Amino acid sequence: MKSLKACIFNIQKYSIHDGPGIRTVIFFKGCPLRCLWCSNPESQDMNLQLSWDISKCKPNEKCPLMCPHKNYHKYIETNDFEWIKSCPHNALSIYGEYRDIDYIMNEIIKDVDFYEESGGGVTLSGGEVLLHHEFAKSLLKKLKEHNIHTAIETTGYANPKIFNEFITNVDLILYDLKHYDSQRHFEYTNVYNEIIIENLKTAVSIGKEVVIRIPVIPKVNNSLEDAVNFCKLIKSIGAKNVNLLPFHQFGQKKYSLLCREYKFKGVQQLHEEDLLEYKNIFIENGLNCTI
Repeated sequence: MKSLKACIFNIQKYSIHDGPGIRTVIFFKGCPLRCLWCSNPESQDMNLQLSWDISKCKPNEKCPLMCPHKNYHKYIETNDFEWIKSCPHNALSIYGEYRDIDYIMNEIIKDVDFYEESGGGVTLSGGEVLLHHEFAKSLLKKLKEHNIHTAIETTGYANPKIFNEFITNVDLILYDLKHYDSQRHFEYTNVYNEIIIENLKTAVSIGKEVVIRIPVIPKVNNSLEDAVNFCKLIKSIGAKNVNLLPFHQFGQKKYSLLCREYKFKGVQQLHEEDLLEYKNIFIENGLNCTI
């Protein structure tokens, strides 16, 4: 039987921001949302992608025939990127690698002592891990066989049946909530939020540990009125824990590497001190809120 594989764009070790303790975070490639502020645009497409650093590009006779400066529109159509190795100035690289479960488990097991000592574990992230639900379900079962704490970072945008089955072996759900209003959610992410809210209700109702993560984005959802409306929705669902994520510009360069336009270029970053009033609204509404 052919082993399952998934496209992974990063395995980050010693993370302390994606669940309790010291963790390994597995980043799955592919996401159904298209958030205009996304800091990991390389995570959106499920396939391998070429990264082209034009600042290093110095075209000459040694350049490969498919080099982006010659045929940029063509390279997207293939997963065969062996030719990039002939780039004389290392201006080309690949986002993503196809990995099987054995490979990922071998990487995880190397750090099991850190998980045990710190109360940590493994977090499956993305992109959107639910796009790889069969692979990820098998991986979660393996992790549970080793008594490793499991967490997922998810948009919650998936068929409810898939979501319900998937979270069986998940200890902690870090659940993105981009907007409370479905139309505005569509405007900024290209999907409506009804399924997201339905799956969130399910996770809370069955007693899963859920932390709602709200990326606070200028002119999208950063007004105090937005905070009030988020609170109304979250309280109606019965969730208690909220983590605010201030907008940042850390991923801006990746858009140029992918030859994509970044819609939030020049938008001012937010910092913890900018969100104190916003945070207080959640606290006043009886919610546990951190930044």
